[in-house]
Amino acid sequence: MEGIIHHICRWALIVAVCCVLGCMAGSVFAAEPGDGEGGDGASDSLSLRFPVRPTVAPDYESLAKDEFALDLDTPSNVVTEVEYDPESGCYIVRTKVGDWDIATPFMLTPSQYYDIDMRHSMQRYFNRRNSMTEGRSVKEREPFNVLDMSFASGPLERIFGPGGIQLRTRGTVLISTGIKSTKTDNPALSLTSRRKTYFDFDQKIQATVNASVGDRLKFGMNYNTDATFDFDSKNIKLQYDGTEDDIVKSIEAGNVSMTTGSSLIRGSTALFGIKTQLQFGRLTATALVSQQNSESRSVSTRGGVQTTPFTVNADEYDANRHYFLGHFFRDNYDEFASRLPLVSSGVKITRIEVWITNKSGNYSQSRNIVAFMDLGESKVLASDYWRPDPAISNPSNRSNNLLTVIKDEYPDARNINMVTQALAPLQAFGIEGGREFEKVESARLLQPSEYTLNSTLGYLSLNVALNADEVLGVAYEYTYNGQVFQVGEFSSDITVSDQSLYVKMLKSTTLDPHQPMWHLMMKNVYSLGAYQVEPSNFKLNIKYLSDTTGTPINYLPIARLSHKPLLQVMNLDRLDANEVSNPDGLFDFIDGYTILPSTGKVIFPVVEPFGKHLARAIDNPVIAERYVYQELYDSTLVVARQFADKNKFILTGEYQASNGAQIRLNAMNVPRGSVVVMAGGVRLVENSDYTVDYSMGIVTITNQSIIDSGQSISVTLENQSLFSTQRKTLLGLDLNYRFSNDFNLGATVMHFSEKALTEKVNIGDEIINNTIWGLNLSYNKQFFWLTNLINKIPTVNAVQPSTLNVQAEFAHLVPRGQKSGSNKGSSYVDDFESTQTGIDLRSPYAWNLASTPYQA
Repeated sequence: MEGIIHHICRWALIVAVCCVLGCMAGSVFAAEPGDGEGGDGASDSLSLRFPVRPTVAPDYESLAKDEFALDLDTPSNVVTEVEYDPESGCYIVRTKVGDWDIATPFMLTPSQYYDIDMRHSMQRYFNRRNSMTEGRSVKEREPFNVLDMSFASGPLERIFGPGGIQLRTRGTVLISTGIKSTKTDNPALSLTSRRKTYFDFDQKIQATVNASVGDRLKFGMNYNTDATFDFDSKNIKLQYDGTEDDIVKSIEAGNVSMTTGSSLIRGSTALFGIKTQLQFGRLTATALVSQQNSESRSVSTRGGVQTTPFTVNADEYDANRHYFLGHFFRDNYDEFASRLPLVSSGVKITRIEVWITNKSGNYSQSRNIVAFMDLGESKVLASDYWRPDPAISNPSNRSNNLLTVIKDEYPDARNINMVTQALAPLQAFGIEGGREFEKVESARLLQPSEYTLNSTLGYLSLNVALNADEVLGVAYEYTYNGQVFQVGEFSSDITVSDQSLYVKMLKSTTLDPHQPMWHLMMKNVYSLGAYQVEPSNFKLNIKYLSDTTGTPINYLPIARLSHKPLLQVMNLDRLDANEVSNPDGLFDFIDGYTILPSTGKVIFPVVEPFGKHLARAIDNPVIAERYVYQELYDSTLVVARQFADKNKFILTGEYQASNGAQIRLNAMNVPRGSVVVMAGGVRLVENSDYTVDYSMGIVTITNQSIIDSGQSISVTLENQSLFSTQRKTLLGLDLNYRFSNDFNLGATVMHFSEKALTEKVNIGDEIINNTIWGLNLSYNKQFFWLTNLINKIPTVNAVQPSTLNVQAEFAHLVPRGQKSGSNKGSSYVDDFESTQTGIDLRSPYAWNLASTPYQA
């Protein structure tokens, strides 16, 4: 205890002494002359033990005196200024408070001023070095941190510059572990196969690593497992920057970009490799060895309107997004839509609630639902246990007795936790959960902005396609022939929130083409990948890939339909420009019926355009067997695409966007700096003539004069959204010799090659192996004499210098073909693989019982 008191008293005494010395700075305490005895007018003075520099320096010696450690800082309002007097060649020192002098100015000779300035510079330098040394010593005393490391570079400082070796890591790592156990009460499975238990791991990493060696070598890495695209998940770059006098100006490794001095030979911004820049006097050389992770694409417009071609195969319908509300609407769809834009259905849906499986985590508008497949059906039923009402053929809760039986005989089904047990007796009649009905806990109610309803034709279009494990259920009310009908229960019908709603199921977690519900998903809607499609200059054709010609044709080569285009066969060309029943060879652009312009969806006015509808148009079962693609509607897409001999129908055409100022690039996450916009052969300036939304892939022309001129606008970009796994190698060398600030001469050579994924390459997928080289020249000179010459013309007063700008470019593409006599790089028409199939007689799984032979 005594030691603690001793230390406290010691530090208190030091602080008191410092305060007293600060108050006495610049002052000398002198005794006043006494009037008493011995008063002779002499003064006594008190001398300080330590020297203190005065706050206001009276002369050169005080100004040049070194600072003492115990000196307090000069007040901020006291400023000492030095002014140069050109007449005397000396420096005047003034001490001010604001604009007022508080001391008599004095003069310094140049040598005295230089000496004082040198002293102060040396003091600042050593103070800075001392602070750095103190900072490093404090850093060394800190505990070691693997996420923030710093070391002295030692001899490497001469190569990489000062700063030492630093490594900093920032980010988050989230690892979720668990055990998942699922049980399936399926009698077809063995008891050991009904329960599956396995570990469930999930990890999320978002990390950024920054390292540096001195001030020349830097390393950066970004890793994000939540990135939308694979090329965004990892970003690595190692960079070395040389000084002004070094030959090696820079070396980059990892994600690099290559730019050239020629507009005819463009580099790339999405590369992974090594790039270096060297300088030999006036010559600058840039060399590149890399792998390209993107593909070049070009989009063009004219007159401020973008025209985009499209090609859609018949098997690329918009799946899991569009649904009929019942088999009544599907069975009568062809008749209801036969006279568009007039709809002869007599149906008007006035109210609807759409429920889906809740995966958003938003439970503000959620209810427990039990969705039934056969609810509201009278003719197409999955189970014959439900008794239909012949008097009601249209959808209604009274179309069959399903809803009545569930309410009266199975009241416990209202409890979502007892649905499986309550409806278990229905398994005796073949009604099983997951197939004929689904229970969904806390289902989400879709907002009207999340779907589009066709209230007269009776189908629903969702903005987002459903996943395989999601359930879709609806409850709707409509008028038909003057009567009101309801299917399912609305949330207002059952006000108790913990009780389940009974709704009509349009999609379950089991996709079975043999179930009637499979046909409720519309397979006659195709997406063009466009938004805000304009009817003007919209073109759409339906073509068939002919076996005889080998090219797509717009008709079927059979006698009955050879004179009729397929567009007319599919009832998509029934009207002319005046909406009169007169085919004109053009697509009938009927908003809301044959096309949804806002989302770019084309809707056929027939349910199965390449199936039963085409078979009825051919009207010959033998001939129809060759052309009809019925598997597209009776099977899943995986199975339907196995029938390549039927999958020969194509939708082709072009569309135009509505906003002339916006150009959609049809690419997401475009690499920055890769977009080049040309108008009439002149390159536009980004952020001046146009802006680019790189995340959404949209170019907006901000210079209205370019749009009003009607000239052609072309956009070149690099798309890395869907780049293939094919290896693409890019080698480049760009040279630039600067003769002067006005005259540059450059040369560029680049080689691009691809490696085939397989040894056998199909026609149309041949690999590229090309070399391009070129020269470029630029001369820019200002002439004042030309401006002066022009000013001699009366009424002309030019003030800007005249400029002569000359640019010349040349490029030559050299394709690298294979030598004759070599099959390397050849493409195959047909290698006759799989033309013979072997069936093992010893395997019982490859055989099944055949039907009884037909006896003629």
